[in-house]
Amino acid sequence: MSDLELSTTIQMKVRFHECDPLQIVWHGNYFKYFEEGREDFCQKHGISYLDAKKNNFATPIVKTECEHKLPLKHSDEFEVETSFINAEAAKMIFHYKIVSSGKLICTGRTTQVFTDKNSELVLNNPPFFLDWKKKMGLIK
Repeated sequence: MSDLELSTTIQMKVRFHECDPLQIVWHGNYFKYFEEGREDFCQKHGISYLDAKKNNFATPIVKTECEHKLPLKHSDEFEVETSFINAEAAKMIFHYKIVSSGKLICTGRTTQVFTDKNSELVLNNPPFFLDWKKKMGLIK
């Protein structure tokens, strides 16, 4: 295993439709922000959902976590930092940090597993995923 950390950061702004009547972000929208960060990470690091699909795998999310510290409000600008957590098991773990004006808003984590074309859980890392990890320097 490598101690190398792969991460990306995207800039976002709270939109009106993401807020509740008190003009704070509805709690479920933080998972959408995580998704934006994860898609950006995958695009920039060359491991998209389409790569999994092309290799006859899907990567469903099996666990989500979000720990709220402060609320985001309408029109707030913020950044989502997404980091890949390297694991030996056949799964993809991402850690998220949302920051606005230098303040930590929330942290989160998602875990995705691999399933085959029959939606059966795959217990060994798929070859395309191992190839990606080697390319990224996460394994030898």
